[in-house]
Parts: sequence; structure tokens; C-alpha cells
Amino acid sequence: MRLNPIRMIVRNALEFAVIFGAWWAILEVIDSGRLAAPWVIATILIVAWAKTLFFGAENIRQLWHATAQNTPYHKFMLLMLVNMWQIMTSFALDFHLLDVLRRESFAGVNESLTGAALVFEFFYFSALNFMFFGYGDITPQSIPAKLLTLTEITLAFVTVIFLLSDFISLKDSLRHGAPRDESLLKR
Repeated sequence: MRLNPIRMIVRNALEFAVIFGAWWAILEVIDSGRLAAPWVIATILIVAWAKTLFFGAENIRQLWHATAQNTPYHKFMLLMLVNMWQIMTSFALDFHLLDVLRRESFAGVNESLTGAALVFEFFYFSALNFMFFGYGDITPQSIPAKLLTLTEITLAFVTVIFLLSDFISLKDSLRHGAPRDESLLKR
């Protein structure tokens, strides 16, 4: 079964809609004051970890599918690029939520920023984390902010180092019919 480009576009658009929908829903909870701050923080972290599991599974699924279908590297890279944008956007919105809830969660954020400018500031921070640059101009200060940052960096490491670098070797091993080491799968 080949990848249907229209289906992939619709699926990715829906995934972005879910990411923004979750952000908006939690933002509404924060604005309403219906939930105490510790519960909102726990919700942000749990939702972020659930999205992380989804992104990890999605990346592995796409790796296996692309390998089995002998997808050209440039098409696989395009799929992964969309996934990476989703991951960075998702974490940026989570960082934004923590900052809205508790301004002291991050140091280095311009206090005068609001709205889209503040969201962009956290997209910048998320992108630097994901690409392993981390200039240090924005730093997490609270434990939830540090946990969220560590989660993004771990997911970025797994995505970039293991998945992207293993695509060609996995594709080659499947093409040549190399036997799979079943002992590795049992661990």
C-alpha cells in the first residue's frame, strides 16, 4: 500500500489541529481559573508526555512503512520534517502554557511579550532545543519547565539520532534480506 499524499496532508493537518486544540483547551482552563495551578501543571505534563509517546510511535511507524515501501530518502525526510515541526510546535505551546500559568517558569523571556509574539518566543526556544543549539538566552527555571525541556530534548535525540540516521541502514538491511536478530526484540 503506497502513501496517499492527500491522506497524509489531511492526517497531518488534523494532527496539527489536535495540537492547537489541546493548547487552546488548557489555555481556557488557565484563563477560567477552574483548576488550581498544580493540577494544570500536571495536566500540561501528562498531555505533553502522551503527545511524546504518539510522536515516537508515529516516527517509528513511518520509518518502518517507508522502509518496507522502499520510499526514496527525500520523501521520507519530508515526512520526518513535518513530524519535527509538529513536535516543535507542540512543545512550544506547552512551554507557552507553563509561562502563562507561572511567569517564573522560564528566565530570559521578554516580559513585555504577549499573544503571538510570546508564542513565537517559545517556538524559537523549542526549535533550538530540538536542533540541539540551546543558546541559553531562555532557560527553564521550574521543575515542570525543566521536565518538559528534558522530554523534548530526549524525543529530539531519539528522532534525529536513531530514526533518521538508521533509515538508510534499515532500508539496506531489509533490501538485502538480512535476518533480524530476534534476541534484540525480546529485550
